[in-house]
Amino acid sequence: MSFNGRISALSERLVADNCGVWAVHERAVEQHAKGEDVYLLSVGDPDLATLPSTIRAAIDSLEKGRTHYAPGMGERNLREIISDIEIKASGKHCDPSHVVIFPGATNAIYSVMSCLLNPGEEVIVAEPMYVGYESIFKSINAEVVPVKLDVEQEFNLNIERIKRAVSANTRVVFINTPGNPAGNMISEAQLRELADYCLSQNLWLVCDEVYSMITFDEEHVSLRKAAAKLDNVVIIDGLSKSHAMTGWRLGWTVASTEFSQRLLDFTSSTIFGCCQFVQDAAAFALSNDEEYIQGVREEYRQRRNYVCERVAAIPGISCQVPKAGMFVMIRVDQLAEDGLSFAEDLLKQQKVSVLPGVGFGQSTRHYVRVSLAQPINILKPAFDRIEKYALAQLGQ
Repeated sequence: MSFNGRISALSERLVADNCGVWAVHERAVEQHAKGEDVYLLSVGDPDLATLPSTIRAAIDSLEKGRTHYAPGMGERNLREIISDIEIKASGKHCDPSHVVIFPGATNAIYSVMSCLLNPGEEVIVAEPMYVGYESIFKSINAEVVPVKLDVEQEFNLNIERIKRAVSANTRVVFINTPGNPAGNMISEAQLRELADYCLSQNLWLVCDEVYSMITFDEEHVSLRKAAAKLDNVVIIDGLSKSHAMTGWRLGWTVASTEFSQRLLDFTSSTIFGCCQFVQDAAAFALSNDEEYIQGVREEYRQRRNYVCERVAAIPGISCQVPKAGMFVMIRVDQLAEDGLSFAEDLLKQQKVSVLPGVGFGQSTRHYVRVSLAQPINILKPAFDRIEKYALAQLGQ
C-alpha cells in the first residue's frame, strides 16, 4: 500500500510558475559549476566583501557568548541605531518601539503583508516589480493588482494609474524606491501625494527601500520624510545590498507602535527572534559605514556607467540609465521575440546569463535585467560576447 498524503493549498500555490525566468540562470549556474566558461549577470548577489571590521564585530560577539534568544522586536541597541538613522533621514520622530528586526527584508515583507492582507484582498504593486514579491503574495493568497510604471519614461510612477486601480477590495499599496529591477526613484512630491491619497482612502502604504543607500545622481527620499502623517506608513529596509551582507539575513520595518506590536506578535509565532551576533554586527555596520558606503556607491556607479556605455554602442539593444540600485534593464526586442528567448539564446550561443524581464511583469517582457554584481573586468568580456551575439543576430 503506497502513501498518498495531501499537500496543503499554500504549498501548491508556491509551485514555481515563472515562465522559465530562473531556468536560464539555473542552467548557467550548472554549466559554471562544471567548469564551463560562463558569465553570470543574472543574479543580484554583491561580489563586494562585507566590511572586515563588521566580520570582526560578529566574531567578537560570538566569543562573548551572544548566541542566545534575542528580544522578539530585536536588540534594543540595534533598534536605537535604526531609529536614529530614520530621524536623520526623515526629520520626524522615530522611537525604537517603531522598529522590528527580521531575518532579511524578504521575511519582513512577508510578515508585513501577512498582517495586512486577508486571503483574496488586493494589494496594488508598481510593475515591473521585484521577482521575489510574487511568491510572498501567493503564500498569503492575496490578489495582486499590478500598475505599470512608465517604462519609456525612466520607469516613472504614475499616481493616477494607482488611483484608478483602487477598488473596494484594496487594502495595501506597495511601492519600491529605489526600484528593482529598473533603478527608478520616486520623488518626494509623488510620495507625498500618494501618502495623502492612501490615508484619505484608508489604505496602507508600504515601501521597500532596500536600495536606499545605492543612489547615483540624487539622494533617496524616504516615504517617512515625504508623508505628512505616518499612521498608515510602513518602511522596509535591510543590509543585504548596501553592506554586501546578503547571507547575514538582516532586515527591519519602521511603522507605528501599534502596528509594530502586531508584527511582534506575528514574528514571535514564526521566527522567534533573530541571531544576537548578527544583530551586533549589523549595529556595528550601521554605525561605522560612511566611508564604506561611499566606496560601494562609487563602485556601482562605475559599473553602471560602463554597462550603459556598452549598451549604447551595441546595435539592436538599448537602455535607460538607472538612477540607483545594482541592475540595468536592457531592451532587446530588435534581436528576439522577447527577453526570455533572448536570454535562452544568449546563454546557448555565447555563455552569458541574464534574467528575462517577464519575471518582473508583462511591462518588461521585451527586456532583460543585467546585474552589476560583477567587476568591470568581468563585465567587459561578457559584453564583448553580447555584442558578438547582437551583430550575429543582425547579420553583421
